Amino acid sequence: MDELSAFATVLPHFRAVDFGHVVVLIDYRTGDVKGLLPTTAERFREAARTGRPGRLPGPLATHLLTSGFLAPTSGPRPWPVTRATTATASWGSVEHPAGTARPRSVPPLDLLRATGALSAVAAVKAVGHRRTTMLRVIRTVHRATSTRRRPATPEQAAAAVLAVRAAGWNSPGRSACLEESAAAVLLMASRCLGVTWCHGIAADPVRLHAWVQTEDGTPIAEPLSTSAFTPVLTLGAHHHQS
Repeated sequence: MDELSAFATVLPHFRAVDFGHVVVLIDYRTGDVKGLLPTTAERFREAARTGRPGRLPGPLATHLLTSGFLAPTSGPRPWPVTRATTATASWGSVEHPAGTARPRSVPPLDLLRATGALSAVAAVKAVGHRRTTMLRVIRTVHRATSTRRRPATPEQAAAAVLAVRAAGWNSPGRSACLEESAAAVLLMASRCLGVTWCHGIAADPVRLHAWVQTEDGTPIAEPLSTSAFTPVLTLGAHHHQS
């Protein structure tokens, strides 16, 4: 490793999340996720504390520098590692619910507006390179959350989320948590209402989830299992961690 890269720091579009038994790296440009097992994870923590990528195994340090996760600096600039709120490994002894339930019916006008919001998200995903889809969606959500005028009530937010889910049920394209949460933000922004958009991660197994919550932190139309996710990226009126 040359002298220029003796020190480095993490770039804004990346996050590192520490679950204790594993460190997970997320690239918010592409949505790529990489897990570091215990020995490598400990060396990553040391590198983060010191700002010295040389603490990492050579191939990993090279990969992180060349992929844009780390940027060389002239001196040590330690970078943050988010501590997961649910970090205990179950080693496969815990079951996680799966499957979807048909959304309840919503008024036709609400369904039409939700379909428009979901179509807007689909258009954002379609226009541009596939590798930067996640970044385009995040930027769209950021703009929408930046223009709100008043906080949405839990009832207003729930109505928007449920309308989007109903629209997504018959959508010909992908309509999962990322698309639906982003569409809900757009739908509420069109009414000058604000919520917080969250993207989080859980481990054992590693899985990602996106959801919306009111500005006081109440998740909207989410199961209790969402509490297992550590928020990693949040966008909203009062906190832009981007």
